[in-house]
Amino acid sequence: MERRLEIVPVNEWDLFPQGQPLVIAGPCSAESEIQVMETARRIKSLGVNVFRAGIWKPRTHPNTFEGIGTPGLKWLQRVKHELGMKICTEVASERHVFDCLKYGVDMVWLGARTTANPFLVQEIAEALRDVDIPVLVKNPVSPDLDLWVGALERLNQVGVKKIGVIHRGFSTFDKIKYRNSPEWQIAVELRSRYPQLPFFCDPSHMAGSTEYIEEISQRSLDLGLDGLMIETHCDPSCALSDARQQLTPEQLGELLGRLVVRNQDSDNVEYKENIDQLRAQIDVIDDNILYILASRMKISRKIGEYKKKNNIAILQTSRWDSVLEKVMAKGAEYGLSEKFVTTLFNAIHDASVQEQNAILGSSSQEGK
Repeated sequence: MERRLEIVPVNEWDLFPQGQPLVIAGPCSAESEIQVMETARRIKSLGVNVFRAGIWKPRTHPNTFEGIGTPGLKWLQRVKHELGMKICTEVASERHVFDCLKYGVDMVWLGARTTANPFLVQEIAEALRDVDIPVLVKNPVSPDLDLWVGALERLNQVGVKKIGVIHRGFSTFDKIKYRNSPEWQIAVELRSRYPQLPFFCDPSHMAGSTEYIEEISQRSLDLGLDGLMIETHCDPSCALSDARQQLTPEQLGELLGRLVVRNQDSDNVEYKENIDQLRAQIDVIDDNILYILASRMKISRKIGEYKKKNNIAILQTSRWDSVLEKVMAKGAEYGLSEKFVTTLFNAIHDASVQEQNAILGSSSQEGK
């Protein structure tokens, strides 16, 4: 059962300067004291106040660079004391949390692999009990909204109220131009459930290449997300991890200068009148869609009754393949994407199968 989250607004976290978007920047990994300080100084000159760097790196293969470890926290501490920046890093265990607290880390985040493990999330939550620092939660590796929400609930239950999320995309076997699939509809659903939840996008991990960071950043701002976490390195060509997706501080400054932040609302009378009229039209169309779906389901139930009477199997694969092919062609004529049409009609088909299953199930109950 989903619970209400108690959330402290991000403007009360005392981390970010006034204005939008909220920006967190820094290298994928803290690699050396010189690299950390040089990157931080150049980011600070852009007006960015929150510095990120990975201390412990969860890597897929052994014998790769898995982070400098706890000694790197001293470098972050220096960034905080000498440059006045806030510092943050990823935690994946209780020990990580305790080390971060010891060195005065201002904010931590849970990575995608950690979010996917409720045991680890609970362990981290217990370590953060009664600790007043913000915690950001990246989406899990798989597109599981409940798993994402569950991690937020575990933190909230131990008293962590300065919580937010980071959308970094989801792993996929499909061939796409990005490293991770955006699945924006999941982010939109979470935003709709918890509009007060501070919401960041990590375009670096979503893109996997600097080539796509700007378009992803702009898309996230168009959707009304609050901020960005962008990997930035003083010399990306020498980076020990994720070199292809890290900007230089100068590239970051140019990117931030080009991004357009959308307003949440407008006092313009003409805008309000036009938007209200268009939304009223959508409401009418939505009512019609529901009526049509209900009518379709009634027919599906009648088909189920005929199948029951004639002892016919529910699933007719060749028939459904034919239907799907037809609606995809018709959808293309209407300018609808193939993915949208297949997702919609597969959902309708699943519901129809469930209705017919219920009818056949009632006959087996009657025979007992």
